[in-house]
Amino acid sequence: MKIAQIAPLAESCPPRLYGGTERIVSYLTEELVRQGHDVTLFASGDSKTSAELVRCCDMALRLNPAVKDHLPFHIVMLEEVRRRADEFNVLHFHIDLLHYPLIRDFADRTVTTLHGRLDLPDLKPFYATFPEIPLVSISHDQRRPLPDHLNWAGNVHHGMPRDLLPFTPEPAGDYLAFLGRISPEKRPDRAIEIAARAGMKLKIAAKVDKVDQLYWDETIAPLITSHPNVEYVGEIDEEQKAWFLGNARALLFPIDWPEPFGLVMIEAMACGTPVIAFRNGSVPEVVDDGLSGFIVDSIPDAVEAVARLPRLDRAKVRATFGRRFTAERMTRDYLAVYRGLAGARPPITSGHERHEGELPLQVVA
Repeated sequence: MKIAQIAPLAESCPPRLYGGTERIVSYLTEELVRQGHDVTLFASGDSKTSAELVRCCDMALRLNPAVKDHLPFHIVMLEEVRRRADEFNVLHFHIDLLHYPLIRDFADRTVTTLHGRLDLPDLKPFYATFPEIPLVSISHDQRRPLPDHLNWAGNVHHGMPRDLLPFTPEPAGDYLAFLGRISPEKRPDRAIEIAARAGMKLKIAAKVDKVDQLYWDETIAPLITSHPNVEYVGEIDEEQKAWFLGNARALLFPIDWPEPFGLVMIEAMACGTPVIAFRNGSVPEVVDDGLSGFIVDSIPDAVEAVARLPRLDRAKVRATFGRRFTAERMTRDYLAVYRGLAGARPPITSGHERHEGELPLQVVA
């Protein structure tokens, strides 16, 4: 199949640091290529891929201090997608909302993966306006706030390359880990309290977005200062992540919102590290309670779960990842979605010659 993957431009594919959606787009793209499909990736110019890369900006927008507004870059990208749309059997979008008016004439050979939360009231009238667009959820729980009559083409749990993060059978550290983003809904304050009550060290590896700076300044930074058992590591890259997660006794995932998936949970499992997660959003779909971790409902439950960690077999945690959350499984599921689209068909043309006046986007093999 000839497939277009359209990624957000906030991060590169894969991201250098934090970035869940772009990471999944990269894993899917590389596995599709490995399986012999002809893939074109629309992404930031600093992305690294074995697919054909269409550079839609010089570098990841979040890391470019000169960029103040992401919207114009995404509009430029969508114009290039529109111009080349007839080249592809299937176009797979990962950019939330912007493309819906553009694709109505060929929506039946597109699919849009919804990577974010769907419980915001502003979204209901939007999706009511575009009920025919084929959608993929990343957990069944993610769908709950939206009407049942939407065109759900499938539900595909995230996956990652089997050998990306090595299995660590015996962790070298005696600490609990919190990895992700400093934000009220991720509840790092809960993680700090759980570790303190359990008498464990906590390492926090997380970024602080501008929107969450006040929460960091007024809530989390003072908590870290007042708890000598807590170490703030900052934002880490893929190599550091393997060590950070692999050597932890457990990942704390004390969320307080309907998390659509929670990629960090399967990253921990890949290392053999069990997950202690609050029963919100996708957690019951991802964590096998008593096998790959513990699902809890309160801070006391989480503290008790820390005491039960020695009962879990890290090899079985890793095996659960290998059975349920690999990139091969995710790609197989997406291919089934693609083949089920009503309009999936051979492309009209395979050329992408540029003419005078067209978009100055760079294409590299």
